[in-house]
Amino acid sequence: MTPMRTLYLDMNGFFASVEQQVQPRLRGRPVGITALETGPHNNWAGGVVAASYEAKDAGVKGIISVREARSICPEIIFIQARHKLYARANQAIARAIDRIAEVEYIRSIDEIQVGLGGPTSELPAALDLARQIKQVIRNDVGQYMRCSIGIGPNQLLAKIAGKLEKPDGLQWLAPENMPDRIAHLQLDDLPGISRRMKERLFKAHVWTIEDLHALDPRHARMIWRSVEGERFVRGLQGENIPLLETSRSGYGQSKVLAPEYRNPVSACKVGRWLTERAVARMRRDGFCAGYFSVYISRFNQRGFKRSRTLTRSQDTRVFMGLFDELSRPFSQGHTHAVSVSVQLGKLIPLDERPGELFQPLEAGKANRSEKLSTVVDHLNRRYGRKVIQHGVQQEHLGFFDRG
Repeated sequence: MTPMRTLYLDMNGFFASVEQQVQPRLRGRPVGITALETGPHNNWAGGVVAASYEAKDAGVKGIISVREARSICPEIIFIQARHKLYARANQAIARAIDRIAEVEYIRSIDEIQVGLGGPTSELPAALDLARQIKQVIRNDVGQYMRCSIGIGPNQLLAKIAGKLEKPDGLQWLAPENMPDRIAHLQLDDLPGISRRMKERLFKAHVWTIEDLHALDPRHARMIWRSVEGERFVRGLQGENIPLLETSRSGYGQSKVLAPEYRNPVSACKVGRWLTERAVARMRRDGFCAGYFSVYISRFNQRGFKRSRTLTRSQDTRVFMGLFDELSRPFSQGHTHAVSVSVQLGKLIPLDERPGELFQPLEAGKANRSEKLSTVVDHLNRRYGRKVIQHGVQQEHLGFFDRG
């Protein structure tokens, strides 16, 4: 039997399950998680981004509008998303698992990868460990926290196995049962196969899972136009293909604007807030950026885009000034915005930044203004809220901010 190296855990209906765990009134009832707050007269707007299994059983599946969800399931209860609550649940789950197994990676807020080896590389022991993990989550985090677990000789097969049975599933994939075990799936049911990639595969006469599994990995490299195609097929065939470490190329922040923030002045205030957040994240990780761009999408018009290269910096004031300069033509206009995004690029670590002869910039060290920005970061983190902000801006909290 092929040794098992990865256990992949996928929490079921995670956001809704967390809400059902902390709010007993929701248990056994259809729940929809929405990113927008309740409106006047308790009318909800926007989209349902997650649903409980009770709601899914009633037909509320995928990301759909609140209106459509209510028409499908009149009894559905809408809850505003609280990302910080879900993040804390994710951390509690990881701590619980770490007591009995090796947490290798937290892949996303509802997916965790566990390493297998030694005795647990044998399939019966790996299955026993999976059952223990399910039990420790129920005991330590909550009875309503269910998960599906996949086991495989690599991360790809374990992840696919984890999607085969929901909710509360436990499946395994290996060369011994591949590709027959997943032959019923469509190509784009596999993680990493987008609609466009499916079209490329069709052009190469790869129509089915069996065709993809039988593909020469060197041919897959040509179809993907990247070594990732070869790695994907080798993983599908059961080889132990380690994940490549990726390097960060930039930092960005974006926001789809609520109606009250779509006028030019308010949109730019939100953009200043996004800029401060992006620079703070970059500074926390020890990088400097030499490129800054602003993009504002507009109703019935081409988007507004401006960019600038600069001496690499991690100073919030520098980037705030750049945002003001680049966005000024939009802020002085009359067209309303749909969304605002900012991007920092051309990164290097601070300790690799060269000095500048005609600027107060010592090689590999933060200057005075950058140090001041770091002090502001520490104060805001210490008190858990923004006690100091860089100038006038408009906070626009959303799905990933509330809790």
